[in-house]
Amino acid sequence: MLPQTSALLRKYGIRLSKRAGQYQVIDPTVLERMISDAALSCDDVVLEIGAGIGNLTCMIAQRAGKVFAVERDGRLLKVLRARLKGCSNVELLHGDALEIEFPGFNKVVANLPYGISSDITFKLLQHKFELAVLMYQREFAKRLVAEPGSDDYGRLTVNVYYRAAVELLGEVPPTAFMPQPEVTSMIVRLRPRVPPFKVVDEGAFSRVVRALFQHRRQKVSNALYHSFGQVFPDVKASKAERRAVIDRFLPKDLAEARVMDLPPEKFGMISDRLTATSP
Repeated sequence: MLPQTSALLRKYGIRLSKRAGQYQVIDPTVLERMISDAALSCDDVVLEIGAGIGNLTCMIAQRAGKVFAVERDGRLLKVLRARLKGCSNVELLHGDALEIEFPGFNKVVANLPYGISSDITFKLLQHKFELAVLMYQREFAKRLVAEPGSDDYGRLTVNVYYRAAVELLGEVPPTAFMPQPEVTSMIVRLRPRVPPFKVVDEGAFSRVVRALFQHRRQKVSNALYHSFGQVFPDVKASKAERRAVIDRFLPKDLAEARVMDLPPEKFGMISDRLTATSP
C-alpha cells in the first residue's frame, strides 16, 4: 500500500502535514484488523473521521452499508472524490469534525488526528452508537484505562469510564504509517454504555472531576478549596465559607483521600453531595 499512497500523493502534489496529524495507514493488515474489530456488515452505517486519502475508507465501503467520511483538508478531499467515485455508499463530508453536525451512524471506524483525540472522543460519546474502533496515540489510549493512583489516571479516565467501556486491542508501530509518527499507536474499541453509577447532575459531575484533577496529588478537601469557583461558578464565597461547605458536607474519608487515588464512583459521590448542598 506504500507505493499506491506515494503515487497518489505525487499525482496530486500533496505533502502530508505531521503537524495536522495527517498520518496515513499504509499497512493493510492494520486496516483489516480495524475493520474486523468493528465487525462491519451491510447493515452498518459507519462514521469515519479524518479520511485522508481513503486507504481505510475504501475498505470500510466494501463491508458497510453506508459510510460518512469526514475530511477537513480540501486537497485530500479531491483525492477522495476521485478514488471513491464508484462507491455509491460513501458520502464525503468536508469540514472540521469538531464543528460539523454528524449524521446518524451506528459505528465509528477512524484513524483519528491525534491532536483532537480528547475533544472528538467526548463529542462522539454525546451520540448514540454501538461501538467505535479508533486509532489513538498509545499514551492517550493508556490514559483511557488507567487505574486509580497511577500517573496515567486522570480526568479523561474518569469521564470516559462513566460513558463507555474501553478495550485496548493492540499496538501499531510507526512503520505502519506514512509519514511515520514519532510515537507508537494503539487500536481501541469503545462501547457506549449506561453509566455504571448514577449522578444527580452530570454537568456538576464534570466540573468536580475537572476541578479536582487540577490538584491531583492533594487531598480532596484542599483540591476543592482551591478550585471552589469551578465547582460553583455562580457562587461568591469567602475563604472561610468555602472551608465550611467542604468540612460540613464531605465525610472524613472522602475529604482526606488523595484525588488521584479515588475510583470514579467516588467522584460521583462527591459531586452529588456538593450538588445537594450548593451554597
